Amino acid sequence: MTVGRIICILIGYAIGLFQTGYIYGKTQHIDIREHGSGNAGTTNTLRTLGFKAGAITFAGDCGKAILAIFISWLIFHAQYPEGIKLLGMYAGLGAVLGHNYPFYMKFKGGKGIACTTGVILAFHWQMAPLCIGLFIVVVLLTQYVSLGSILLVSVFFIELLLFGQTGHLPVADTYLPEIYVLGGIFTLMAIWRHRANIKRLLSGTENKLNLFKKK
Repeated sequence: MTVGRIICILIGYAIGLFQTGYIYGKTQHIDIREHGSGNAGTTNTLRTLGFKAGAITFAGDCGKAILAIFISWLIFHAQYPEGIKLLGMYAGLGAVLGHNYPFYMKFKGGKGIACTTGVILAFHWQMAPLCIGLFIVVVLLTQYVSLGSILLVSVFFIELLLFGQTGHLPVADTYLPEIYVLGGIFTLMAIWRHRANIKRLLSGTENKLNLFKKK
């Protein structure tokens, strides 16, 4: 199944290259990377172009991870029925890598939270309510999207361990350790992409979200 893993990562990366925020910005005659935080993801698009743009960017970035996992399922579900969920995780990882590090944008993409949300929904949707619910509550209470994002990926990893150890993941026991490792990679990658935000959170200088602000 090694070849399947590689193929799924490549499929995911190719689909992850579709930069929704950047493309939407171009329709508005701006390069989203030249505004706000310089990030091509949902939050900067929301701050720069408003709620509609942010919603479209989130849907696109979340959807491309779901699409990558669906395509991996179409290709491999008959060949690897017991390992298809693991291959889906590889496709999702590829999508986040493509989103975060698009080669044609000098590897300057987003931070992967919307894309990771798509992975959670497609991999095991029962894990999503707590992750997304906590994100929404934290952002509404604190107005810190970065804090909500870090908590979302952290809870995802914790849930992955709990669901796996209690037999509530649709994954063969053989693949559980690898699933945990992949979940850890998703989480560490998101935290790494938010390292500047974490410094600002600790110093009290992090930017707060204003849904009604439009530049």
